[in-house]
Amino acid sequence: MFKKKTAGAILVAGLFVVSISFGQTLDKDWNDFLHYTKIGRFDLAKGYAQAVLESNPDPLELLTLSEENPLGYAILLRVIDTASDTELVGLSNKILDVIEQGKFIRRADPKTIAEEIRRLSSTTRGRLAAVKRLHNAGEYAVLYMLDAMMDDSRKEELPNIVWALPQIGRDAIRPLAAALQTEDVGLKAEIVQALGKISYPQSLPYLKYIIEKDSSAELRKLAEQSIMLIDPAALKAPAAQLFYQLGEDYYYHIPSLAPVEDANFANIWFWDSQGRRLIREKVDKSYFNELMTMHVCEWALKADAGFGRAIGLWLAAFFKAESNGLNMPGYFGPGHADASVYATTAGPEYLHQALARAIKDKNAFVALGAVEALATTAGEKSLLYRIGPTQPLVQALSFDDKAVRYSAAIAIAAAGPKTDFAESKLVIKNLSQALSQTTEQAGENTETWTEELANSYTLRAAEVMLKLAQTRNPVIDLSAAQETLINATKSNWVEIQVLAGRVLSSINSPDAQRAIAAMALTENNTMDVRTSAFDSLAVSAKINANLLDDEKIDAIYSLVSSLETNPELRSAAAAAYGALNLPSQKVKDLILDQARS
Repeated sequence: MFKKKTAGAILVAGLFVVSISFGQTLDKDWNDFLHYTKIGRFDLAKGYAQAVLESNPDPLELLTLSEENPLGYAILLRVIDTASDTELVGLSNKILDVIEQGKFIRRADPKTIAEEIRRLSSTTRGRLAAVKRLHNAGEYAVLYMLDAMMDDSRKEELPNIVWALPQIGRDAIRPLAAALQTEDVGLKAEIVQALGKISYPQSLPYLKYIIEKDSSAELRKLAEQSIMLIDPAALKAPAAQLFYQLGEDYYYHIPSLAPVEDANFANIWFWDSQGRRLIREKVDKSYFNELMTMHVCEWALKADAGFGRAIGLWLAAFFKAESNGLNMPGYFGPGHADASVYATTAGPEYLHQALARAIKDKNAFVALGAVEALATTAGEKSLLYRIGPTQPLVQALSFDDKAVRYSAAIAIAAAGPKTDFAESKLVIKNLSQALSQTTEQAGENTETWTEELANSYTLRAAEVMLKLAQTRNPVIDLSAAQETLINATKSNWVEIQVLAGRVLSSINSPDAQRAIAAMALTENNTMDVRTSAFDSLAVSAKINANLLDDEKIDAIYSLVSSLETNPELRSAAAAAYGALNLPSQKVKDLILDQARS
């Protein structure tokens, strides 16, 4: 007994010692976290990781600790990539986030950057150290370097800053490209030359734009020389084409265009013509590439207003940006329209370009946006538009995403095609499937396919089928959807029952007409459904003559002849009965049944 108590006391004391060791100095907690992680004591490692985070560490101090112990930093990364303990991985990721925050703070600190710019004009050793740190500051250094270059009181520093500017490297290109809008010819000349020395192809469209648009012969010559340093072949391509290619690279997230990883946001740079300096807009990384695609497509249109492919890519990028579910960035301004407004305004040609891209990429969100816009604005000829050998909207009838398929079918049907096409059977197949997504059949309830969305497609499919029926469309064969329509007459959804009956009235089939009659005769149906069904039966009889069996005819006769039948229902049944144009014997019976003699 004593031994058990003693052992228990020792265990408690041991745990107490371990617990109070958590939360000492940051360097101690950091090193103990790494130590226990390395030897596989994840239970203790998690405690020290938590202690690091709960101390609200200075990101710069934690960054310094990680740099002083590169092997320890490698352990942290290995834990994140390979550890099976999800809690430890989560804590390690949070520690890494703090370290990355430290990197960003150090890189972007204006005071530090300003000091390093001034050090460029100090000793040779100071100059080399400064350019290295400015390189680490990346795009943030460019803002203050250009400010210094435009400061008349710092002219003696200009040669050193000009020397350092291209050594910032690839991260400098976006802010430098934005700064090309300056009206200061001298500054613009230095930027043009710096872009050439950096020698990355993303500078090419901006340089070619200068060749095509700038009034300065000197700048045009410098831009040509810079292009020669990067890719001489680009001299033969128009700026609009080069911007478009850059836009596609952003759209497809080419790694060389990615923003730096040490911040949870990215920057889009603009030139403030009044303030004569760069400004940056912080945007979420999740749609940075799409926003940049839109940005460079706008430049393509500035270079050549007739370069229509840039419009199609811009629309696709806008839809793709919206797919993240985030608010658009502040620079869009209040009241900025959403992608669907621009899409419906753009017209079918550019929507088909966006749709073709979405189908190729299997991007359901972009495809759906393009199809819905086409459904709003396009007629038959524009809906069946060809891009090369393909018809994007027709291809959408076989897309993996059902919403895209259904929307494509609704769009084509709503346009009322007059000319037959091979995929017309796919239109009615998709309409039929959409119609079957009734409330009780929706079943599939996911983030993208909800019961509400299913019901929306059910109603839209029924409505467009009715339009096909009323116009007696010669291309879309509604009889292929007969079974689905008959099932819809038994739905619990009154509106769908009514629409299904009205569509069935156009189909020359005994089963279709008998389904309408059954809906009219079913006592459990609402009065509205029954009277509407008799109206549909009358239409069917006028178009297709009588296709009912005697049992249903007798049942209708019973309603018409009964004094207990609701007057409105009796009137509707009588109209249907008359439209059936039955033999005189039936009419004689009705007359004699009411006779008093």
